[in-house]
Amino acid sequence: MTEHDAAAEAPGGAGAPSRAFTSEPRDPMTEHDAAAEAPVHHEVPSPEPPAQRRLPGPDVVRAAALIGVVVMNYHGYLVIRGGQQGDDRVDRFFDPWDGPLSTRFAATFVLVAGVGVTLLTRARAADRAAITSMRWRLARRGLLLYVTGLVFDTVWAGTILPFYGAMFAVAAVIVTWSSRWVLTLGGMTAVAGAAIAWWRFEQELSGHSTAWLDDGQRSPRALLLDVFVNGTHPLLPWLAFFTAGIVLGRLLGSTLHGSNLLGSILLGSPRWRPAALGVGTTLWVAATLVSGIVSSSDTGSGVATLLASADPFDRGVVYTASALGTALVAFAAISWIADRHAGRPAVEVLRVAGQMSLTLYVLHALLFNLLVDWWGWVRPTGLDTALAFAVAYWTVGLIAAWLWSRRFDRGPLEIVYRRLTA
Repeated sequence: MTEHDAAAEAPGGAGAPSRAFTSEPRDPMTEHDAAAEAPVHHEVPSPEPPAQRRLPGPDVVRAAALIGVVVMNYHGYLVIRGGQQGDDRVDRFFDPWDGPLSTRFAATFVLVAGVGVTLLTRARAADRAAITSMRWRLARRGLLLYVTGLVFDTVWAGTILPFYGAMFAVAAVIVTWSSRWVLTLGGMTAVAGAAIAWWRFEQELSGHSTAWLDDGQRSPRALLLDVFVNGTHPLLPWLAFFTAGIVLGRLLGSTLHGSNLLGSILLGSPRWRPAALGVGTTLWVAATLVSGIVSSSDTGSGVATLLASADPFDRGVVYTASALGTALVAFAAISWIADRHAGRPAVEVLRVAGQMSLTLYVLHALLFNLLVDWWGWVRPTGLDTALAFAVAYWTVGLIAAWLWSRRFDRGPLEIVYRRLTA
């Protein structure tokens, strides 16, 4: 199996449970192309064969994000079923709706999905016939994810899978766009999401209902609005994370080792990494400052408060910037650690789990329903139960994924997914 194909192949999902039974993903792809994993340009020729130069970073970041997704999902869904949310400092930190971790893991997962799409398609960029074939492949995968996601939503309400499917459909169109236009599209979706939230706020303030936007029906119009506007992870603004990942994927390996001071401090990391850390930190700090200033101001208008809100369900630009910032920092930092320690047992275990994210995501939801709803073995109490449940799941899940990988190249659902969309 090529490692970069996996990054774009198997989604797993996440996103914090919304106030109306939503799910904490996020998403996806678990295979990348071996040719895309190795750096494109080297300042010093490397004697290693391509297979040895493949870096585990994207897979490990995906696994780390999915671990966080499961923690937030288990906590949120146990609270929905009657568990105690708590009000101390730790409880507020893990609050799946309003806490500082809310949807951060999901946003990172979507960012990695964008990286995976680029790594899957980059080696074929010069071949027009191959690109056309890849567009159809992405479209098929998007359609399969969307349809199966709608079905899975009846089991795990608020799943991110349909939204991943929609993102793959968009990727089929924009995969050959220049980075400037891809980023422009992402920025436009962030602004559009905030503008719609602003419009709804003004309409309701004027006494006009906007309930028709989320009537809960399964009509074509309702499904379209759900994907773009009022789902748990709507493209407006979540496509901003995905497009940022596409551009970030294009930077991976574009230059190998920096010779500047910062690159040396970071132990020879590629030049894209300090840039990602810098941009990510700047976005997060700026968003935090703006949100804090507006929320503490007595003169701030309702609209200003809404747009500057860090609440993920307000869809404000400040939230999108903040979540994108933390996703960039997480990707740069975790991938650096993983690449630095490639081949070590802990990294290998996480790399394998990252390549089976779709299987592990689906299993975490099915296991929750089985143990909580059907058998009643896990009872909704507080954060301690959610954390213990998540630790138990990942202890067994990581071991099972590792054992499976000793015999098979891909996870069971990844195998099915690949065969249906080849």
